[in-house]
Amino acid sequence: MSATGQGNGRKGEPALIFDMDGVLLDSNPAHREAWAAYNLRFGLETTPQMIERMYGRRNDQIIRDFFGSGLDADEVARRGAEKEELYREMVGPRLEGMLVPGLRAFLGQNRHRPMAVASNAEPENIAFLLDRARLRDFFRIVVDGHQVSCPKPAPEIYLRAAEMLGVAPAEAIVFEDSLSGVEAARAAGMRVIGLRTTYVNLPGTELCVDNFKSGELHSWLARHT
Repeated sequence: MSATGQGNGRKGEPALIFDMDGVLLDSNPAHREAWAAYNLRFGLETTPQMIERMYGRRNDQIIRDFFGSGLDADEVARRGAEKEELYREMVGPRLEGMLVPGLRAFLGQNRHRPMAVASNAEPENIAFLLDRARLRDFFRIVVDGHQVSCPKPAPEIYLRAAEMLGVAPAEAIVFEDSLSGVEAARAAGMRVIGLRTTYVNLPGTELCVDNFKSGELHSWLARHT
């Protein structure tokens, strides 16, 4: 958990809550690459069906899906940590180029609003991105999937982020790229903007855009906030 900002924004300004993978960072191709390489250490071929089940899930869920439910908690944690270490090694040199286009300018334009990250991602990966890409100061709150009992698609992570920001769920707008993330945000009673980094269509969203440069996104925010 992190609180890095001061104040509560302008009166009536809705909060903006961001998923990480596929929203702040177009990282799913790198995650696919890392999972494929890591699974081969165990002689496991990574199928398209496995990759599809990966999106939006917490690592312990993915590990048990890929390797079976018989692994104990320590082994699940170890394998998850090894895979994420491999992922960070892969993306470190190209991190800036993986930011979703327009992100840094968009965050700067909206820094008067309460903003948070709420992601099922591993806390080490969130810290890696926020610190290495110098994004941390934009966000007052950071919530990861290990700070809640039930990760997405349960709404708990978004409800917790809103509570920590001091806003009602109806006063929060969530940015998501996955089906499970949209489900979580909608179940929390929040409006959702979809990013088309993972899926072309995201049912249940108010709007889907390619990236943060979208004029349609800026117009929507001006009309609805």
